Amino acid sequence: MEITDIAEGFRWQAEHATRAGAPITGKMVLAALAIAEAADTATGRRMAAWRGAVLEDAMPLRIAGALHFLHLTGEEPRLAPIYGGLVTDQGQIDAIVLEAARKFDTVLLPWLDGPPQTNEAGRSASVMGALLWLAQKFGPKFQLIEIGASAGINTMMARYRYDLGGTTAGPSLSSMVIAPEWRGAAPPAGAVEIVDVAGCDLAPIDLTDEAQALRLKSYIWADARERMARMDTAIAMAKRAAPDLVQMDAAEFVAQKLAEKQEAGVTRVLFHTVMWQYLPEATREAITSAMEAAGAEATPERPLAWIAVETNRATFRHELKLRYWPKNGEGGEEAVQLAEAHPHGAWVEWQG
Repeated sequence: MEITDIAEGFRWQAEHATRAGAPITGKMVLAALAIAEAADTATGRRMAAWRGAVLEDAMPLRIAGALHFLHLTGEEPRLAPIYGGLVTDQGQIDAIVLEAARKFDTVLLPWLDGPPQTNEAGRSASVMGALLWLAQKFGPKFQLIEIGASAGINTMMARYRYDLGGTTAGPSLSSMVIAPEWRGAAPPAGAVEIVDVAGCDLAPIDLTDEAQALRLKSYIWADARERMARMDTAIAMAKRAAPDLVQMDAAEFVAQKLAEKQEAGVTRVLFHTVMWQYLPEATREAITSAMEAAGAEATPERPLAWIAVETNRATFRHELKLRYWPKNGEGGEEAVQLAEAHPHGAWVEWQG
């Protein structure tokens, strides 16, 4: 679903945020639309003249992150009552945000240069659920390859403790506990051993750098206090041991990793969470071709899998989809949808 109309795209994003339990963010997205419609700032004019798919480019979330940044830094104290839930009238919010945009035009404008980085540890619940499911077919050992890894928060998923509807995984004493509301049956219990994990991003964020970490926090929806707490935990973990993260094009990274020798008894897994929509079509096609070619060569001793946690824009939910090779050890491919999930991992509805 491509939306090029500015107002339609902003209203869709606002509804998506509100349905996901973030009404303050929804109101701020609508207020950001007022900036574009006023067009009396450089930021507003650039938004109003946006060329391309508004949602594919995540343009509403770019400016929403910029506004949240003004609040987190304390630069614009008039935003505090909005983010605190004390001002709820949309007209009042629009007026306050318009004044902030006029005052901080030069601060907001550069935030439109690139898509948001919405790294979220809660999404790893879906990935772990898929690994538990795969372990029943191919065994407990996995090599993970993450694309669009942002700051590498999910690249660190082996360090987290999971409670997925009563099925547990990960180190029991981890400071990061991922325990979403679980709907449906629990995923199969069993061992998961992540023997290697590496990630890539075109513009990776260094969690140990205070300025970069603050930028990442700015993209967190203000309503999501648990997400902010998880971010602080992830930052502390990265300071102790940084994730294995490189700056590289996703297609090149996948090709490089697929070309490496695969250990027998280890399932090689490509995974990504809410980033596929941001990739150019040529990059998507290159990754798909590379995975399908590698899948044709996969064996029961050296299996291959592809885990995707991506948005269904019709339902406002994220879908956990899995492709794996070989099918039942006989060759060929199997594709299944294992779950639907909240955009930031607050709940998972298991279908697998």
